Amino acid sequence: MTLPLTFSPEVAEARAAGAAIVALESTIITHGMPFPQNVETARRVEAEVRAAGAIPATIAIMDRRIHIGLTDRQLDALGQAKGVAKLSRADLAACLASGGTGATTVAATMICAHLAGIGVFATGGIGGVHRGAETSFDISADLRELAETAVSVVAAGAKAILDLPKTLEVLETLGVPVIAFGQDDFPAFWSRSSGLRAPLRMDHPADIAAAHRLRGRLGLPGGQLIANPIPIEAEIPRAEIMPQIEAALAEAEARGIAAKAVTPFLLQRIFDLTEGRSLTANIALVLNNARLAAAIARELAAPG
Repeated sequence: MTLPLTFSPEVAEARAAGAAIVALESTIITHGMPFPQNVETARRVEAEVRAAGAIPATIAIMDRRIHIGLTDRQLDALGQAKGVAKLSRADLAACLASGGTGATTVAATMICAHLAGIGVFATGGIGGVHRGAETSFDISADLRELAETAVSVVAAGAKAILDLPKTLEVLETLGVPVIAFGQDDFPAFWSRSSGLRAPLRMDHPADIAAAHRLRGRLGLPGGQLIANPIPIEAEIPRAEIMPQIEAALAEAEARGIAAKAVTPFLLQRIFDLTEGRSLTANIALVLNNARLAAAIARELAAPG
């Protein structure tokens, strides 16, 4: 059966030329911020990928097709669409079958990128083990996807609202390489350090690309998590952000907010508590991840 993939003209041309391509998720557009800031930010991220020598492929589900790369018109339409589904592995096929419009999370973007032959994906932060998961069993599908799908994911670590020690434990159990870029500490999204040591460290995109290739040659399933710290000038230090995270978590528990509603609530409350600094930092780290992902993609596209 032919896969329901539609490539934008820019991505189709890059594929034909064997050029470097970086996958980008679409939930940042539909669930991350309001219009028009969402579309403006998406265009900034795409421009950053191009400036770094690769082609961006923003992924979304529309009209029963997996769109690999969006035109300007499609990006505008997605940014203003209502009732867009937030898709992970469990509901990707159902959305395609029903003709719905869907934005891809980390897990769904990895699946679609792999189907399209794209080996590198830039995002903000991955999901992970939620606080209290020992009773709620709330663990993101992103972690298992990293263990199963051969895509290298560049992120500023896992979202700082999560249980980061347990997230690293699960990644270790699943056999996922967690590679900090240019430092020994595992970054914590808005902060350069989580206070935890990363299992692996690499300082050069060429080494990350070589490890990606070798995993395939060795028959090892899954991808890599490249933990890229937020730029120093944009970070909110851990000592400053943690009290605000704890306050937001306590409020969520007091109000009985649970399951899929937790993360959007926490991110909004932290935005309020930091007077918007968390969103500014979020944009800076996504742009930074796009640059690194493009450098890795260039290495993967190079001969050899």
